[in-house]
Amino acid sequence: MAKKNVSVFFCQECGNETSKWSGQCPACGAWNTLVEEVVDKTTIKTRAKVSDVKPTKIIDVTASNENRISTNIEEFDRVLGGGIVPGSMVLVGGDPGIGKSTLLLQTCRELCLAGVDVMYVSGEESLQQIKIRADRIGKFNDKLDLLCETNLDTIKAVVEREKPTVLIIDSIQTMYNESVTSAPGSVSQVRESTSVLMEIAKFQGIAVFIVGHVTKEGTVAGPRVLEHMVDTVLYFEGDRHASYRILRGVKNRFGSTNEIGVFEMRDVGLMEVKNPSAVMLDGRPENATGSIVTCSMEGTRPILVEIQSLVSKTAFEIPRRMATGCDYNRVNLLVAVLERMRDAKANRSCGIFLGRSDIYVNIAGGIRINEPAVDLAIAMAIYSSEKEIAVDAKTIIFGEIGLSGEVRSVSMAEQRVSEAKKLGFEKAIIPYSNLSSVSNIKGIEVVGVANVKEAVDAISR
Repeated sequence: MAKKNVSVFFCQECGNETSKWSGQCPACGAWNTLVEEVVDKTTIKTRAKVSDVKPTKIIDVTASNENRISTNIEEFDRVLGGGIVPGSMVLVGGDPGIGKSTLLLQTCRELCLAGVDVMYVSGEESLQQIKIRADRIGKFNDKLDLLCETNLDTIKAVVEREKPTVLIIDSIQTMYNESVTSAPGSVSQVRESTSVLMEIAKFQGIAVFIVGHVTKEGTVAGPRVLEHMVDTVLYFEGDRHASYRILRGVKNRFGSTNEIGVFEMRDVGLMEVKNPSAVMLDGRPENATGSIVTCSMEGTRPILVEIQSLVSKTAFEIPRRMATGCDYNRVNLLVAVLERMRDAKANRSCGIFLGRSDIYVNIAGGIRINEPAVDLAIAMAIYSSEKEIAVDAKTIIFGEIGLSGEVRSVSMAEQRVSEAKKLGFEKAIIPYSNLSSVSNIKGIEVVGVANVKEAVDAISR
């Protein structure tokens, strides 16, 4: 007689199932990620008969961006790609207390005020707790339904009866499916619960938002397959003790994955930040060494940020290198380029020796940038701190640096310079190959540099 319950091992990273434990997952190669769970093998899911399934001609399918539902929160709509797509499934992840539930409750308020039927399902808070938070945000109407439930079978039955346009699940780790014997939050439960919610989204055309907790590494807790199943993955970033939050899209089947939304946490909820550049530069010191303003493109939006660098003589045998908000290895590469800097006209080396100095690089405002266009600004900030040269506060610098010290062109140079001009900057140091694309911009001095030495000369004048 076959056993009803058997023990299997699931990989927390990729969701792979195996019959025995091993130190390394045979599918994805991750170490110490296999966990044991008890699975009821007698459970058989009912499926439609093969004869009932028919394909659809692609010419018979109609799709339009006009079907999107606006959240009336401009920053949220930008990250979603223009609004909520009916039948889509969106995963919102972030640290505890960062504001995920607040953002989604504010979205519920805007949607219900626009006449959209919304259902908010909470497995973590009571109705009274949600009401207290809702009263702080503003007034709601009868278009928002609240449900405190963790059983997915009950939730599915209520959703099929009420038929809301938007469904919010807070959070996926608290939901459980009775057909799975493991505890809520386990790999099996998260995977099967997401599968049920996906069925609701795709077959009933309901837009589903699910909240996911993150691990200490900053990724959504549960199997990696969870991110593969959903249409959009959004991460809510920021320091819970600071006021500013960044909503970043890392996966989006309906829009760009490079867009970000900036919010400020206040006592009445999250407020949109219409001009992030002004916020990031707020409080910037005047005539300070090691401070450079650069421009990064987040999707279609140019954002000006301050690069800070501090170079000091080390008291140890091995100097320290620290990077906050940018790639640590990229900073080490730029330090090597500065040390091997050459003067092409004089055909001689003119690098600076940094082997006995501690170097600290920070991007002010808590934002993280991995775009290579900030290379030139980081290098000039390090040089400015080492040589104690204060760069003009009205100067912006951007460009990618190659290993031989050449400054390469970057994308959307015209938008970057235009944003700097709008905020009152008077000078822009950019790659020489980008000069032609910004020739029509008046009211700001544009200097093109072909290598790091020319950039050093430009800030030293």
